[in-house]
Amino acid sequence: MRTLNISVSELEYEKFGLKEENLTFSDLLDIIERELARKNLREAVELGEKYGFSNTTMEEIDKEIKEIRANAKSNY
Repeated sequence: MRTLNISVSELEYEKFGLKEENLTFSDLLDIIERELARKNLREAVELGEKYGFSNTTMEEIDKEIKEIRANAKSNY
């Protein structure tokens, strides 16, 4: 097994909730994936608010999906 050294600032260390200085690569990937998921969720919420989708109900979403699928089927 090889060892890889990565420098992380104190701010990043705290931001990512790191508890140990030695991590497996899999643990590091999990931490990065969680942070990317949070970032993507924040961006999705911001876009939803920007374009007025944040108040859309599940019924409205279901209706839109059914309409799009019906239109897609009729174009074949």
